[in-house]
Amino acid sequence: MAPPPRAYSPAELRQRCAQGACLVLRGRRLYDLSGFVRLHPGGEQLLRERAGGDVSAALDGPPHRHSRNARRWLEQYYLGELRPAPAPQSLLETEKPVNSTARTMNHRMDPRCKTVDPDKDLVDWYKPLLWQVGHLGEKYDEWVHQPVDRPIRLFHSDFIESLSKTAWYIVIMVWIPVVLYLSWFCYTSLAQGTTRLFSSFTTEYSIPVHKYFFPFIFVLGMCLWSLVEYLIHRFLFHMKPPASNYYLITLHFLLHGQHHKSPFDSSRLVFPPVPASLVIGFFYTLLRLLLPEAVGISVFVGGLFGYVVYDMTHYYLHYGSPKKGTYLYGLKAYHVKHHFEHQKSGFGITSKFWDRPFKTLIPEETFEEED
Repeated sequence: MAPPPRAYSPAELRQRCAQGACLVLRGRRLYDLSGFVRLHPGGEQLLRERAGGDVSAALDGPPHRHSRNARRWLEQYYLGELRPAPAPQSLLETEKPVNSTARTMNHRMDPRCKTVDPDKDLVDWYKPLLWQVGHLGEKYDEWVHQPVDRPIRLFHSDFIESLSKTAWYIVIMVWIPVVLYLSWFCYTSLAQGTTRLFSSFTTEYSIPVHKYFFPFIFVLGMCLWSLVEYLIHRFLFHMKPPASNYYLITLHFLLHGQHHKSPFDSSRLVFPPVPASLVIGFFYTLLRLLLPEAVGISVFVGGLFGYVVYDMTHYYLHYGSPKKGTYLYGLKAYHVKHHFEHQKSGFGITSKFWDRPFKTLIPEETFEEED
């Protein structure tokens, strides 16, 4: 039998607030969001600045309405009960802690999620998950789209596990020097004036490519990457593996399912350099075969830079706190909707551009209804 929940007095809560805790009170149930506040999809400032007032009303009514699933997510942070006070007013009504007690979770956080009980979940969280998920069969799709706020371990081997995770700044440290070097190489190669398009088919109608074309080819590479990004995200990362295929389920979880299961695992928000180099190497080889060397590498380096922008944007959409009304604020809200409500649409990361012609744009009404 589980022990009864601990009861906290208003004085104890004031002390916790003074120490910087971020607490939410719903009815008499108390939740400690101190560990979650920096991950809050609407930003830490928004979560903290709404201190005071009736917490329960803030969770249930305007201006930020929350779904049943959002309240299920909240249960992960249950702390205890508020001990009844002699006065009819609640602690937060009688005294508003300065920048300490939050009364709401932002409406952008509306996940289809559940509290994880490691002893009762469909998988054993004390063991690597990668080799377990394939056995979930028809339950996998529903399970993987119920996000949790805890890290994931994929492999038994510590070394292989380390290759599956990376910090965001490693992407910049590894690939930006490559972008700079290849950009210099392409510009100097084009400056020699010997590069021509279609020269392998005809010399009479071949087109010279001057060094001044490099910026335009670079931007073309970035644009092509944005399309590739969309197609990979939609058709590979969001494929629905057959329930009877253990290996496809395992592959899906390795590629992207793990991210939807644990969207706040900071070590799994960007593509690790070792597996990324395999994909990048493929595109490099393909462009080298299809185009003259300097032109092919120019397109490639633009695409590589687009990939870096994509990875950094994706990390920021999960961990950043953009100012309300900015482009990134809207993009963050859009991506959170993709994670927690519209997994079959909203595939753009750096923009919504390709969602429009492919008809996977998340309807604007889903945002307006909650504002």
